[in-house]
Amino acid sequence: MKPDIRWQSLLALVGLALALMLLSYQVQSAALCTAVVPAAGGTFVEGMVGRPASLNPLLNDAYPVDRDLTGLIFDGLVSVEADGSLSPALAESWRYRYSEDGLTLTFTLREGATWHDGVPVTADDVAFTYGLMQADDFPGAAELRQLWQSVVIAVVDDQTVQFTLSQPYAPFIEATARAILPAHLLAEVDVAQLAEADFNRAPIGTGPFMVQPGQSWPSADRLRLTPNPAYWREGTQLSDLEFRFFATPEALLAAFRAGEVHAAHDLPPVLTPELLTAAGLRLFTSAAPRYTTILFNLSETGAPAVRAREVRQALAYGLDRNELIDTVLSGQGLVFEGPFLPGTWAARPDLMTAYTFQPETAAALLDTAGWTFGDGMRFREGAPLSVRLVVLDQPEQRAVAEAVAQQWAALGVDAQLTLLPDLPALNAALTERNFDAVLLDIAPPADPDLYDFWSQEAIVRGHNYSGWNNRRASEALEAARQLLPVGERTVYYEAFLRQFDADLPALTLYQHVTSYALSDQVQQAEIGRLGQPRDRFATLPAWFLAFREIAVSCS
Repeated sequence: MKPDIRWQSLLALVGLALALMLLSYQVQSAALCTAVVPAAGGTFVEGMVGRPASLNPLLNDAYPVDRDLTGLIFDGLVSVEADGSLSPALAESWRYRYSEDGLTLTFTLREGATWHDGVPVTADDVAFTYGLMQADDFPGAAELRQLWQSVVIAVVDDQTVQFTLSQPYAPFIEATARAILPAHLLAEVDVAQLAEADFNRAPIGTGPFMVQPGQSWPSADRLRLTPNPAYWREGTQLSDLEFRFFATPEALLAAFRAGEVHAAHDLPPVLTPELLTAAGLRLFTSAAPRYTTILFNLSETGAPAVRAREVRQALAYGLDRNELIDTVLSGQGLVFEGPFLPGTWAARPDLMTAYTFQPETAAALLDTAGWTFGDGMRFREGAPLSVRLVVLDQPEQRAVAEAVAQQWAALGVDAQLTLLPDLPALNAALTERNFDAVLLDIAPPADPDLYDFWSQEAIVRGHNYSGWNNRRASEALEAARQLLPVGERTVYYEAFLRQFDADLPALTLYQHVTSYALSDQVQQAEIGRLGQPRDRFATLPAWFLAFREIAVSCS
């Protein structure tokens, strides 16, 4: 029988096709690789020291944890930038006008702004919120009531609100950074009962994060927030954020080391060495809007020695502030001069004397002032050079004060350390001027107006506890607060700084540094400035915790 050539050809073609298919599959398989990519989902957990009392931005002045959390949930009309300038938030723009009636500021709200429940934000919400602080029975800080009772509030239309002040007052614009509350949810609440409102436990805001409903955070020691899709329009990989509250910094550090939290915010500098030993740590640091200063008592209740400028200058030159920061604060501090934070628009470091550590200069100044050195002490007319240094009895402040006392002792100064048990005791010492020098932590306002701290009027009705009585400085501060343009105000703050530098009523020790400890389990997280609560989450859309594998071309 003859072979069937056609059948054999067909079998050959099929075999060739199978071989080619197998070869193609092998080639394609060899060209594919596995890649790990972010997967949506997961809860980011941050630990905080302390616990919130209320999530109401009108009642949080005395509570750091409350301020931090409400800063994530709510917005004001404006927000504060790192240099102290103001940028739009709920208000897209504002303008001002001087008239015979005083100063009028008009704010135009941002189009499309909504509350977390979808209700539009209107000028009525703004007027309602700031009107709460005008009530005599407002339960918040008395300073807020005093400020807002001097303001006339008018709703122009749904998107426009107007404030009229009886006289120009530049720091007022900063007051509009205070967060806005929803009138449609709180209008029926009596002002006197605002602190007890159910709203404070499950608030509705406009900010980047929303409070998840159905939580009992006052008893559960944790609060969960969800990213606001109206804010994070590009979306986020993480599903939500959980904040856990710890009684002490040591407890928070232990939880971080144990992997119970992904992040620990603003641990005390004294814990930095132990923190740095934690596995998988990424530590971000940033200059904080706070500083520590030594305030000198220039009034009649202060020691005559401290009232002498040469002695104050000697005490300044006799301090090695960098050494103090390195040994007491584990390097977490920044030296600067003057009453304005570095980088803010009113600061002029070029005008300030740099009080670097110069013990020879300090000794010469004391010699010139008649304080001679002998037997390890300085004396004048048989009396020792003694300074009462008052400080709040808290670990960091006590350690700083002890280091200051030791360095002054090397100059021959008898620094008598007085530890005060609590803030009421410290306030009493300041009001009565029962100190020669006092160590204070200062959180200055974003606006550089320091009239209530250094003017002549503030000696009697304000916070000029130093008793610094300088007419030129006081006049410069008064003139600056009556002007709104930054360029015009700068001239007067320069004049103020020249007088401050010449008299040295206070010596700034260091600017605080805030830290953010982050586990390397959190991928693609980059953190820059840490001045405002939401700053640490600026790059949140890139963060992720979960992974998934996909096939990709090896090329």
